[in-house]
Amino acid sequence: MIKIYHNPRCGKSREGLQILERSGKGFEIIKYLEDVPTKEELQNLIGILGISPLELVRQNESVWKEKYKGKNLSDETVVLAMVENPKLIERPIVVVGKKAVIGRPPEKIITLLDN
Repeated sequence: MIKIYHNPRCGKSREGLQILERSGKGFEIIKYLEDVPTKEELQNLIGILGISPLELVRQNESVWKEKYKGKNLSDETVVLAMVENPKLIERPIVVVGKKAVIGRPPEKIITLLDN
């Protein structure tokens, strides 16, 4: 099953959703600002993406700059920051089985669907 972690207010996320709609494949939309991923779900996503937790953070968000920027944070602290402030999570994230991409640029989603 294909999943997209989606923020309807984000242009890139909407572009990613359009790519999935055009693919003709079934998918699940997770509006992660409303249905916030747990710490374990985020850690699993980070593992599938093959990145560090910090690479999943939108570091230009004001909450990041005000509370976390410039601090020496553990991976667990970064994950908890995203759980507490889900708008820090980069988007969109598309998961297909054991593979995932951050859809920036959205064309990355196409390469995931072609595999």
